Amino acid sequence: MTIRKAQKEDVSVIVQMIANDKLGKLREDYKLPLPEKYLKAFDNIDHDPNQELVVIEDESGKVIGTLQLSFIQYLTYQGGIRAQIEAVRVHEAYRGKGIGKILFQWAIEQSKLKGAHVVQLTTDKKRPDALEFYKTLGFVASHEGMKLHLL
Repeated sequence: MTIRKAQKEDVSVIVQMIANDKLGKLREDYKLPLPEKYLKAFDNIDHDPNQELVVIEDESGKVIGTLQLSFIQYLTYQGGIRAQIEAVRVHEAYRGKGIGKILFQWAIEQSKLKGAHVVQLTTDKKRPDALEFYKTLGFVASHEGMKLHLL
């Protein structure tokens, strides 16, 4: 398997994976042709040096998973860098085969290389299986997260 930087031609399959779960179906607008807003978002991510959107391919070159890794510079922790993992998805036919673990190992290693002092993520409380998976990787529910949805 190969992890590589996502390309514009990957956006459709990435959005398809993001939309292919009980929560993603409610908030995404996956259709072909893909709405332009996704391609604009990809361009913004692709041009931001603090963003890494990647895909993982199987041996045949098929995209089977994705994640976005963001690096947040801030003043606390003596000007530290925080790595944020978002939008982790594995194609439904490949779930339970260790693909997610491979993606997380890659993201954690990239975070170390970037000098991040912490890797964080959020998960919806409606995804208890994801929460348990993250715990097996060493993540600890140490903080209470809150959100204010604006749209």
